[in-house]
Amino acid sequence: MTSQPGEWQSLGAEPLFALEGQLPLPGWNMVEIACERDVTSVVSSLTFESSRRSLTVELPLRVGKITKRLVYVPWGVKRVTFAPMNATGTFSLEHFRFVWLTPMFAYNRLLQRLSNMHEHYRDLSLKEIEFSLKQQARKQSRKWQTIALEDYESTFISFSTRRHYQQWVRQIERRRAPSDHLVALRSHLHSFDCSVLLVCPSGDDLNAGQMQALQHRLNLSLASLAEQSLSPHQVMLLLPPQVHKQWQGWLDEWQREMPALRIVESHATSVAALRVEALSYCEHSWVWFLRPGDRLAANALFHMASIAADNPQAQMLVADEDSLDEKGVRHSPQFKPEWNADLLLSMPYMGRAVCYQHSFIPRLSADMCGDNANNPDWLDYVQTLDVTRRENFSYQMLAHVPHIAYHGVPASTITPYSYVEAVAQHLEACGQIAEVTPGLLPGTQRIRWPMPSPEPLVSLLVPTRDGVDILRPCVDAILDRTDYTHFELLILDNQSTCKETLAYLDEVAARDSRVKVLSWNAPFNYSSINNYGADHARGSVIGLINNDVEPIDGQWLSEMVEQVSRPDIGCVGAKLYYPNDTIQHGGVILGLGGLAGHAHRFFQRDEDGYMGRLKVAQNLSAVTAACLLLRKEVFDAVNGLNEKDLAVAYNDVDLCIKAREAGYRNLWTPFAELYHHESISRGADDTPEKRARWLSEFAYMRKTWGELLDSDPAYNPNLTLVHEDFSLR
Repeated sequence: MTSQPGEWQSLGAEPLFALEGQLPLPGWNMVEIACERDVTSVVSSLTFESSRRSLTVELPLRVGKITKRLVYVPWGVKRVTFAPMNATGTFSLEHFRFVWLTPMFAYNRLLQRLSNMHEHYRDLSLKEIEFSLKQQARKQSRKWQTIALEDYESTFISFSTRRHYQQWVRQIERRRAPSDHLVALRSHLHSFDCSVLLVCPSGDDLNAGQMQALQHRLNLSLASLAEQSLSPHQVMLLLPPQVHKQWQGWLDEWQREMPALRIVESHATSVAALRVEALSYCEHSWVWFLRPGDRLAANALFHMASIAADNPQAQMLVADEDSLDEKGVRHSPQFKPEWNADLLLSMPYMGRAVCYQHSFIPRLSADMCGDNANNPDWLDYVQTLDVTRRENFSYQMLAHVPHIAYHGVPASTITPYSYVEAVAQHLEACGQIAEVTPGLLPGTQRIRWPMPSPEPLVSLLVPTRDGVDILRPCVDAILDRTDYTHFELLILDNQSTCKETLAYLDEVAARDSRVKVLSWNAPFNYSSINNYGADHARGSVIGLINNDVEPIDGQWLSEMVEQVSRPDIGCVGAKLYYPNDTIQHGGVILGLGGLAGHAHRFFQRDEDGYMGRLKVAQNLSAVTAACLLLRKEVFDAVNGLNEKDLAVAYNDVDLCIKAREAGYRNLWTPFAELYHHESISRGADDTPEKRARWLSEFAYMRKTWGELLDSDPAYNPNLTLVHEDFSLR
């Protein structure tokens, strides 16, 4: 149904349009679609129907852009239908057409897509990809074009973590599971001596029904341990004496089933005290707390043992996890990044799937925990914070296990817990002065770091050439809408000739003493222009600012200066929106599209993002130079922007990686918000010269940083490198 002219309302999961008139010609076609939608992480689909069969292809459409995709239209098609989205919501169909292609042109586009998007063909030339496909074809007695099309189509598959997780579990996770043969082959992993600890607080205040429910939850937890492909060396269950007596027969059966199970009666009255007591009975090097009702995945201990063997320095193993509903159905996967110090201060992202070296795990007594002694979520978080502030702690002590190893049941409390006090106490114990307040989401925190005294001078560098209609709103908004006033604004004029632009440059420099215009009389080279500006900057903080950004509120620069003034922070990026209030920049993820892409691009402004990451400060490998701050000393230490190899593209990503390699943490904050008036319909490089330059810069980045680009520690290897929506790989 329509809601207003040009706009449609989808009332079900499959709104359908039927194509009328001329149907697409059989053979290779390029389908072009532009469809605006108010729902993210959904896909469109095209179905070709003939008298003999039906063929459906999926298209994850890009908001604000025309999506192009090759399809091979079979002979005899009688009907073509189009489903704009597989969910309810509002959409408008702005462009739709088929373009018939010659086979030669289609093959070239197909191979180019594989080179850019398919992990098996990355860094290969088109000739090398074709050779690889023909080798596969000979082995499989198939046409290489058929294999190429299958691989091409796989780059369009989008498994949403919300809508397609069950499908991903069936089709992808199970295929990746280790075989019995592999488990047996890696016999040395049996030396992974791990104690799994379950503690049950007093059942005095539980009625018969609640006791039965607790027994059922424990039964599920114990069953998950009995079914491990790599058996635990010890399972420790602590119970109140009266509960042990009541369940004696049932527990005897479990001990016959699982010889590693040891049951201890405890008089402890809190979860914290029970945990401390359980640790005293541990006989093995590794410790993992399992809550009653939660379950370990069948290969959890095998994956933990594998990562521990590969990382002998590890003291903590942090695995991915998901949740179970009341029917035991898995949902809400938490595919975590590796060590992420600022994300940990913002939220307890490590969750429940954390296995510690016995000698490393903190002992949190009930006296230390106060009112939180029975809150396992609080205990887990404080425990993790505790180990990270130890004098000898380094990120190498943490190893990430990129497998779903833990299935958790919902916590007993419906209202999310506040961790503000826990983080404030942690920072105080670290000797750090900061203000901790509730974050944008329940259970998250915002950290306000102290502003240095005296306040640092910030040099904002704004390259421009003509385009006064773009420049004026940017400069005027920065001057009028920035509470942090200790800055200089250096407009780097790259050969402007427009009289109105030149008049504005003279006027704004005369109007505000913070503005200075510097001339760069050379062909456009983004890196060179900004390096020139940095050479003339007086500030101890450099700000790389596009001439088409516009602050939303006055706090943006204060937030970024507070963050960038921390000695261990390198580059700081902001949250940027397109004019239509969709996300333009939520940080940069390495590897997306073969090199780098913007996290959560085209999400709605008010969306939380994956794991809430659109609304918390966190460390990311890179941020965009459309709005980027770093200290002048860091900029100089990494030799600024690369003028020689990266004149236009990827120089900001290169800068951020250099800062990270120099030992600094890059950071993205949602508390600095600006509009970025970059055209969301802007095309790619559209001339042979621009295309050649882009290919050269792409090749340089792949050659220089290829290994890092394929394994971003702020991301997760189970998440896609094709789309920017944190969907599943």
